Amino acid sequence: MHPPFRLRLFLVLLTLLLAASTSAADLRIVRVLAGWRSADSFHRFSEYFGAKQNDGGINMLRSQPADRNGYYWLIRLKNPHAPVSGARFELQVISPAAPEPKIFTFAAEIPSGSSLCQLGLTGSDWPGAKARPDAWHLRLLAADGTTLLARESYLWEMPAKK
Repeated sequence: MHPPFRLRLFLVLLTLLLAASTSAADLRIVRVLAGWRSADSFHRFSEYFGAKQNDGGINMLRSQPADRNGYYWLIRLKNPHAPVSGARFELQVISPAAPEPKIFTFAAEIPSGSSLCQLGLTGSDWPGAKARPDAWHLRLLAADGTTLLARESYLWEMPAKK
């Protein structure tokens, strides 16, 4: 005897919901490395012969795309499920130039498997080669705005004073 239609529908919806939550849970940040990069560090051999910028398979996302000098966050992601389209990175940074966090957003398509992204605060968005962020907070948001991942620097959330 087959279960009633409503019960089957409920079980199918429950299975889809669990699959979706497992998918988001398995997406993870493997590592984040941050540091200053000069424009020259991005030049590849092919560019000296007139070829366009070669990103080497790394998704380059810059706050000011025309300028390569800047402070970058290199992010390695692992996504064992389907690609995530319509996502965006939200990077909040407290820089030596201002005590209040400044928010930058970068549109991103997250492929299946392992991938690299570089988020760069470039041009006038970063105070210079010797400047280091005081603290930062990074989130990967789904198209609907829900947080898929988050990572922050040690100093982002200071312990509460007693």
